[in-house]
Amino acid sequence: MAFRTVLGTCHHDCPDSCGWVVTVDDAGVATSLRGDPDHPYSRGELCPKVNRFLDRVYHPDRVLHPLVRVGAKGEGRFARASWDDALALTAHRLHEVIDRWGGEAVLPWGSAGTQGLIQHSSLDKRLFARIGATRPLGSMCGLSAGAGTASTLGSGRACDPTDLRHARLVLLWGTNTRLTNRHLWPFVEEARRNGATVVVIDPIRTATARSADWFVQPRPGTDVALMLGLLHVLVRDGLVDHDYVRDHTVGLEELAVRVKEWTPERAAEACGVDADEIERLATAYGTTTPAFIRTLIGAEHHEHGAMFFRTLACLPTVTGQWRHRGGGFARSVGVWNDVHVDDSVFDVPGLAGGRSRRGISVNHLGRTLTDPTLDPPVGALVVWNGNPLVSAPNAELIRRGLSRDDLFTVVSEQFVTDTARYADVIFPATTQIEQTDVVPSWGHLYLGWNEAAIAPVGEAVPNTELWRRLARALGYTEPELFVEDDALIASALHGVDVDALRRDGRIRLDLPEDLRPYAHGGFATPSGKAELWSAALERAGHDPLPAFEPPSDGLPFALLTPKQHTRFLNSSYSHGHGALEGGPFVELDPADAAALGVADGATVRVANERGALDLPVRFSDRLRPGVVAVPWGWWSEHHPDGRTANALTSDTLADWGGGVAYYDTRVSVVPLPGRSDGS
Repeated sequence: MAFRTVLGTCHHDCPDSCGWVVTVDDAGVATSLRGDPDHPYSRGELCPKVNRFLDRVYHPDRVLHPLVRVGAKGEGRFARASWDDALALTAHRLHEVIDRWGGEAVLPWGSAGTQGLIQHSSLDKRLFARIGATRPLGSMCGLSAGAGTASTLGSGRACDPTDLRHARLVLLWGTNTRLTNRHLWPFVEEARRNGATVVVIDPIRTATARSADWFVQPRPGTDVALMLGLLHVLVRDGLVDHDYVRDHTVGLEELAVRVKEWTPERAAEACGVDADEIERLATAYGTTTPAFIRTLIGAEHHEHGAMFFRTLACLPTVTGQWRHRGGGFARSVGVWNDVHVDDSVFDVPGLAGGRSRRGISVNHLGRTLTDPTLDPPVGALVVWNGNPLVSAPNAELIRRGLSRDDLFTVVSEQFVTDTARYADVIFPATTQIEQTDVVPSWGHLYLGWNEAAIAPVGEAVPNTELWRRLARALGYTEPELFVEDDALIASALHGVDVDALRRDGRIRLDLPEDLRPYAHGGFATPSGKAELWSAALERAGHDPLPAFEPPSDGLPFALLTPKQHTRFLNSSYSHGHGALEGGPFVELDPADAAALGVADGATVRVANERGALDLPVRFSDRLRPGVVAVPWGWWSEHHPDGRTANALTSDTLADWGGGVAYYDTRVSVVPLPGRSDGS
């Protein structure tokens, strides 16, 4: 039998965007998927979930044909339908909604189930503009982090994360690198072999923290207080690069006044880290060059998440670490993709016909679907690239909305997810090896090509083809709605030899090998300098200086819902791999468990005003007293009461940028009668 190999790029919401190679037999069946050994970043390794990707492609439960609901909403009973019939039904119901309330009664909800250039979001923007649909605003991840960073630096641009291999001190702040950014870990180890000290700062003792030289464990939501304590020591002890600050920043005098009151003792009281450890960490950071700070997006999931990134960006600025290769700061390098990618070409405002379109936060899906005063109400919901009933906050309120008999819901999916069980129509979606796309990374500086390795299984279609078919069924004729995939890709790329990209599977962004974006200033702020004091923030009603506000208080325990599992991180793989991780549980510090009178394995109720979960207890040395964790990602089928971790989480928006405060969630933990000993 003959075989061929096809280069591709992983599409998941992960900074690593790994290269892969698919082997296909002469019958068109994918027989293996392995890491591309020639990929300069992922170097042939895939994570445990993607190593089993073909199990997903050929899973017997996969949705391969359009389905139409025949049972009650949430019951999960569907009948197979033809594409023509499913499209006709969808178009008829959408027109009913539009005719009654206008296009704004249609709500699109897409997430990051695929982060490809065109399959993530392209023709959907045009179709929903043509409908005049409500515009989804904000994001569950990324925007508050970027906005906070930009308030200091002028943009989200920062260092190449792999340059931390040149550092002498590496601070991994709020990132579980070994699990959620695993291909960066070899660069961390390279730095350590060269003499660097690796510090992890996190409210949970993660796998990364266990591998560090030094672990610092602040209370959840108090990192800014820790940063202000560090800045106090840096200013007090003269560990400031005064030449750099003079030439390239504004506001040091104001910042110095602010942090003077943030002694290590005051910071310790706020964040729970000993004052002498704050002194030691500040001194290490201020006297070690180069020093590199690596973070991801988890820390933005607080009410003051943007302020976290705004303040963190001040640390390499006042110390002049930007001067040095291996110094500085890295969160997402996705903003560098605009060197070659312009996804604004997918916006065609004229398709809206001059109509204004209201905007609603994607993080308020539950509120939006259940708000009796919303005018017009949401009469139709279209979901793709996501499973909000598992992945979005305040999930039980979303469930209430999805249960509405008068809501017409369309879901494009690969499996009948928790959300899809409430759909009226499900359209079958392709997997990454069945579609062609370009994958911009937000964790490294390579742009990846993904070639469709096999024909779509069953009657599945890529997202772009769904939008073309739906536009046609709705009777629309504008040519911008029907552009083919290759033309969409070509329109959004500039300065790229597309044939070479397709042949080689990747290109490095056209950026210097030694990428030091602020070595000589060049900040994209109104002042042209890094803004330690920000007039723009003041005009927007925020504190112009880094400032700490404690997280909301109330119920006894702070709840974290971390990504923890090796076989699935986000919700996509829970259906097939969730049972391998043993099922949901709540982690408790033994001291808290003793105070509650519960044993390891006992069942407790974790609850707040949004919902309740009955879960077995696991004793843990990962947490501080007063903090509990329910690892996230399992579907309801794995939860004994059918509710998921996000039944509890807060949908309060972050301070600015449009993010959401998952991690500012308070809960009670109550032993269930007769079940405190695990029986």
